Amino acid sequence: MVAAVRVHKVGGPEVLTYEEIEVPAPGQGQLRVKQYACGVNFIDVYFRMGMYPSPVGLPFVAGNEGAGEVTAVGPGVTDFKVGDHVGYVTALGCYAAERLVAADRAVKVPDGIGHEEVAGMMLKGMTVEYLVRRTFKVEKGMNVFVHAAAGGIGLILCQWANHLGANVIGTVGSKDKAALAKANGCHHTILYRDEDFAARTKEITGGKMCSVVYDGIGKTTFPASLDCLAPLGMFVSFGSASGQIDAFNINILQQKGSLFATRPTLNTYAAKRADLLDIADHLFAVVKSGAVKIPINQKYPLRDAAKAHRDLESRGTTGSSILIP
Repeated sequence: MVAAVRVHKVGGPEVLTYEEIEVPAPGQGQLRVKQYACGVNFIDVYFRMGMYPSPVGLPFVAGNEGAGEVTAVGPGVTDFKVGDHVGYVTALGCYAAERLVAADRAVKVPDGIGHEEVAGMMLKGMTVEYLVRRTFKVEKGMNVFVHAAAGGIGLILCQWANHLGANVIGTVGSKDKAALAKANGCHHTILYRDEDFAARTKEITGGKMCSVVYDGIGKTTFPASLDCLAPLGMFVSFGSASGQIDAFNINILQQKGSLFATRPTLNTYAAKRADLLDIADHLFAVVKSGAVKIPINQKYPLRDAAKAHRDLESRGTTGSSILIP
């Protein structure tokens, strides 16, 4: 029996139940992993609330990101061996001391990167990789707009976009978060509670506006995010922290400058193993180079998963949050 956090019914943070579960021997194509750290992300909240349906029904072990050591390999596994250090993103099952992972969803962690760092960056960092390199290719001199610039994805995105030579503009909720975002590559910060972020973006860019808006907030920032874009710009909606964006008249994209809009997911971009490895390799390389650092600003014991969710949903966290089994 091993410790885990399960959801028996969807709802608020209180439905996260700390208990013990059985973990069987790995089956065909599986790894058994002793976990050293588990990432905490808004997608975990979406599954807990039922916004995203659980692919395994109820109850389920929460969590979508983790890092640890392989303790057993199942039949048919050739790319991994006992003792390998791995990280992964996979739907559910991560809030546990040990678990089974499909080998084709795991990646080996290179020397020099620790488990806590990996657990804080696999989902967020690989998301940023596809956002800045695949969904919209950020290039030197571009104006790039990032909502929640001091959040887990935001701090990584600001650093990476800055590394690529972009002029990074980000929204934050406080002066402390503004300072943190600026320390992580964000050139201009906007206090969204006090300022009209579209008007400030026009001022900052001298009316040129932005090539791309990366929006993980959702309902409360739409459609104002479109007003931050230059003609032919791209609106990238990759999260719904404030709720999902309601259906809208597509003609608004034409009216605001022949804009593009997309709602991408890591699952699609990393569906093929070759793409998963490519995304992870780019992430590990930029982290090992020092160009992008992974700030682990909140750590909780596994049994305190409910508190981790409350803190995340209150917008009181910055950078990455992890659970320690």
